[in-house]
Amino acid sequence: MADSSAPPVEATRVDPRLLELLVCPLTKEPLEYDAAREELISRSAKLAYPIRDGIPIMLPEEARSLTE
Repeated sequence: MADSSAPPVEATRVDPRLLELLVCPLTKEPLEYDAAREELISRSAKLAYPIRDGIPIMLPEEARSLTE
């Protein structure tokens, strides 16, 4: 039986063209895509922005600190 808590693969993908355009809202630096954790990483701000249902949440208050 399939795990119903896991999101469908298609819902978690982010369009590569969108990733080319997105930058960190704080530093304006490029972001790295972490597919395993479903996050966009800003090394300069030390933040990881979540991706929910294929939509990047680019709010610093929603980001996870990379210093944790």
